Amino acid sequence: MGKKRYAIIVAGGSGSRMGGNIAKQFIELGGKPVIVHTIERFLALDNLPEIILVLPEKSKQVWKDYCFEKRFTFRHTLVSGGITRFHSVKNALKYVQKGGIVAVHDGVRPFVDTNFLKELYELADKKRAVIPVVNPSDSMRIKQEEGASIITSRDKYVMVQTPQLFHTEVLISAYEQAYSPTFTDDASVVEGLGIKIALTEGRSTNIKITNPQDLLLAQALINLF
Repeated sequence: MGKKRYAIIVAGGSGSRMGGNIAKQFIELGGKPVIVHTIERFLALDNLPEIILVLPEKSKQVWKDYCFEKRFTFRHTLVSGGITRFHSVKNALKYVQKGGIVAVHDGVRPFVDTNFLKELYELADKKRAVIPVVNPSDSMRIKQEEGASIITSRDKYVMVQTPQLFHTEVLISAYEQAYSPTFTDDASVVEGLGIKIALTEGRSTNIKITNPQDLLLAQALINLF
């Protein structure tokens, strides 16, 4: 029996900046753009996935120029992002073949461990839909009207990470639904079909770089990976 077909949709982001002229996914970290570190985690898998990279239209030439100048060559499909993340993933799914496992990952999460990725793909094969989560460590409160708040148990909550993994048929079918503002991630889209999402333990180092504080942490982590 042959290997299961793997695919990865790397959501390259909206092109938003972090206090400068460079989009977050192209900020240099350890001498390479953040998104290159992210992609390299998947290129290290023994069962090499089909890679679909989604970037804003204005960032596609930046990516092509980088790959040419640095001789960063690997087989992948470059797709234009949509007006929302939902529409971006929907665009990418046109290039995903059925009969395998597809992961959707934030391009600005460069520290996802390759062994962890292997575990996630294998678990998704059994569970149909899997997302990694971590438990919050801080105390949590629920906002009330007029600035008030009430304490709540953090045991009731988890923080969701990517990659989120699905049988390809499941995710493709889910994205045939009409867009809804309640679709905050791929798991919420799949839940729209009534499919149960399996949770698995995430990794504390699998951070998403969205603000300058995240970048400082990333600079500290880069030597560990």
